[in-house]
Amino acid sequence: MQVVVKQTTITMVLAMACSIAQAEVKLPNIFTDSMVLQRNQENAVWGKADAGEEVAVHIGDQKKSTKADSEGHWKVTLDPMQVGQPLELVVKGNNEIRIKDVLVGEVWICSGQSNMQWSVNASNNVDLEKAAANFPNIRMINFPQVGVQEPIWSHDDRKWMVCNPQNVGNFSAVGYFFARQLHQTLGVPIGMINNAWGGSACEAWIDRETLSADAQFKPLIERWESSEARFDELSNKQDLSEDENKQLGGLRNQMRGNSRPGNIYNGVLKSHLGYGIRGAIWYQGESNAGRAYQYRELFPLMISSWRKEWGQGDFPFYWVQLADFMAENSEPMDSAWAELREAQTMTMEKLPHTGQAVIIDIGEGKDIHPRNKVDVGMRLARWALANEYDINIPHRSPEYASMEINGSQIILSFDHVDGGWRPFDTNDLLGFTIAGEDKKFVNAKATLMQDGRIAVSAESISDPKSVRYAWANNPKVNLYDRSDLPLTPFRTDDWQGVTANNH
Repeated sequence: MQVVVKQTTITMVLAMACSIAQAEVKLPNIFTDSMVLQRNQENAVWGKADAGEEVAVHIGDQKKSTKADSEGHWKVTLDPMQVGQPLELVVKGNNEIRIKDVLVGEVWICSGQSNMQWSVNASNNVDLEKAAANFPNIRMINFPQVGVQEPIWSHDDRKWMVCNPQNVGNFSAVGYFFARQLHQTLGVPIGMINNAWGGSACEAWIDRETLSADAQFKPLIERWESSEARFDELSNKQDLSEDENKQLGGLRNQMRGNSRPGNIYNGVLKSHLGYGIRGAIWYQGESNAGRAYQYRELFPLMISSWRKEWGQGDFPFYWVQLADFMAENSEPMDSAWAELREAQTMTMEKLPHTGQAVIIDIGEGKDIHPRNKVDVGMRLARWALANEYDINIPHRSPEYASMEINGSQIILSFDHVDGGWRPFDTNDLLGFTIAGEDKKFVNAKATLMQDGRIAVSAESISDPKSVRYAWANNPKVNLYDRSDLPLTPFRTDDWQGVTANNH
């Protein structure tokens, strides 16, 4: 009898402990000390609790209450707030959570692959940058790299960091320099949500169902379904051969990697999708360069799907065009990277509130990760400051507008040339090529005209049909406007490129 009593007591204690554990109100890790809330708009706060549990959220003079639904999820919406003193966010259910040092300011996502992930520690003048990084009102949170097919709700080991000489080395360099420029210009707190993953493919950032619903991405999905079927087959097979074991290991890495459709969307993005933001900056494309024509539709789909699910309308989305990279070629050649840059430029015409920072001048041929991230961040900041904060500054790189054939010359017109042209280092205009009906390009002579147009020709081309500029992996170029913004790479033709049939 005594044993039974003890067993019953132990069972009751365990049951009570489980009940208490289940009753705890929880928040995902996007809500931690030193967080930044987006000013002047409603902001969602969400979490988990017991089904039907009463939850109250306090911040400043606001109190919002709700009940957890049948699955234990709850969400409240805070009224718009303005910049002020640090606040405390208090969440009360059967327990209480206090989040301290909460600022209200401007919040941006910084996302993409390794050039966005690239840290201040690995950038130019790191010693000087760290020594001067006393900006307590700049905050950043770094998310881990987890690739899965089921949504991850929280990454509990990741928290917001305050910018100081000790922490800034671990910030995204592009994100930090973007934030610093905004902070110094606007005088308000800046929060950066860094979820970049080096080497990631665009399709990994998109919900799998969204991709599958679009017929043009059927080959992409089918390719992955074939790999997944093979993975399942090998995973369930007994007595694998040596070759099958190697194949299984490779497939296992693919299944949890950064290219599988939906993997980053579920493993990283989903944990903070819906957090109040002003907009997003993006640096990606290298991993999709071999499928540049596909990227023309894939990239806009990603942006549109994020906007739809975020529930904040067409929030601004600004990206970095691919930099110059790889060996320089003395003669014109086809280029997948040039076609990817073209796909990025096209996106500005397909979607509203988008923009592109052109950096064809600051890459490194020997390194896919150029260390000059200051200029990248500042060119992105120009877009944000001009469009979101009404700062009257040039922000859009010059772009090709139209052409006319005049005998053996092609005359080019351009948009967004601020203050006229400024060739760098030499008065010769570098980077132009020209072709006739045979589509064979040769290096061209380009001349500035008094009205700002550019005349392009070559002795060997008497009947020209097309001009291209910076159409190479690593082109030699030197043309800027007077605001030091480089001319956007372009071509005047629509001849089929080398990635047209790659899916």
